[in-house]
Amino acid sequence: MKTALTIAGSDSSGGAGIQADLKTFSAHGVYGMSVITAITAQNTQGILGIQDVDPDIIEKQIKAIFDDLPVNSVKIGMVSQIETIQAIYNQLTRYQPKFIVLDPVMISKSGHHLLKPKSIQTLIKFLLPLATIITPNLPEAEVITQKKIHTYQDMEEAAKKIYTMGAKNVFIKGGHRKEDATDILYDGQKFIYFKQQRIDTQNTHGTGCTLSSAIAANLALGFPIEKAVENAKKYITIAINHSLDIGKGVGPTHHFYELYQKSGIIN
Repeated sequence: MKTALTIAGSDSSGGAGIQADLKTFSAHGVYGMSVITAITAQNTQGILGIQDVDPDIIEKQIKAIFDDLPVNSVKIGMVSQIETIQAIYNQLTRYQPKFIVLDPVMISKSGHHLLKPKSIQTLIKFLLPLATIITPNLPEAEVITQKKIHTYQDMEEAAKKIYTMGAKNVFIKGGHRKEDATDILYDGQKFIYFKQQRIDTQNTHGTGCTLSSAIAANLALGFPIEKAVENAKKYITIAINHSLDIGKGVGPTHHFYELYQKSGIIN
C-alpha cells in the first residue's frame, strides 16, 4: 500500500485540515499519516480559537514518521507561525521526500488568519522551493505575488511569478472567480486549463484541503503531475456535488461518496 503524510492543523468539526486529508487518503486507497501543527476549535460557522503545537513536537512527529514508515508523498497545509515553518523545513530537507504538495492556507472562509501575516515571507522563502506543486486559491496567489488577479491572463502571470520562486508546478484555483471556477496548472513550460462550472452549494468546507491531499494521494499512487491534478479535480467535484448538509453554516464535502455508492450504503 502507498502512503501519504499530511502536515497540517486539526479541524474539530472534521471537514477540513488533518481530518479531511486522512479521509481523502483513505478514499484513494492510500495509507494516511499525520503531523499536527495546530489545534483549532472550529465548526461549520467559524473558528473559535487556535493553539499552535510546539515546534519541537512538530519536528519529533516528522522524525517519528520518517524513521519508521515509508512516505510516498507529503501534503503541507496550515502552518501558522514562523517557528512551525522552520521546524518543517528542517526535517523535510533532512528526509527529502519525493513529492511535496504545498497548500498555502492563509485565511479561513470565516475570515480567520490561519497563517499569521508575519509568517508569509518565511513560507515563501523556505517551503515554496520545496514544493513539487503549490495550490493557492486566488486570494492566496494575490498575497504571494502581491498583484491583483481578475482574468485568465492574470492567473497565468501569477503562476509564472510563483514558479520563479521555486515551486516545480503551480496550480492556481479559480473558485473565487465570479464567472466560473476554472483552475490553471503551470509546469514552467505550458498552461493546462481545468474548466469547471460552479456547483450550486454552500457546503464547501475543506475543499482546498481535500483537493491538495487528493493530489498528494495521486502522486503517491504514481500518477504524473498533470494526471494527478486531473484525478484530484474529478474527486473533489464529486465530493462537492454530493456535499453534506451538516451543521448550521458551511457544511463539508462528501469524501466517501463513491465508496459508499459502490458498497450500497447510498443509492
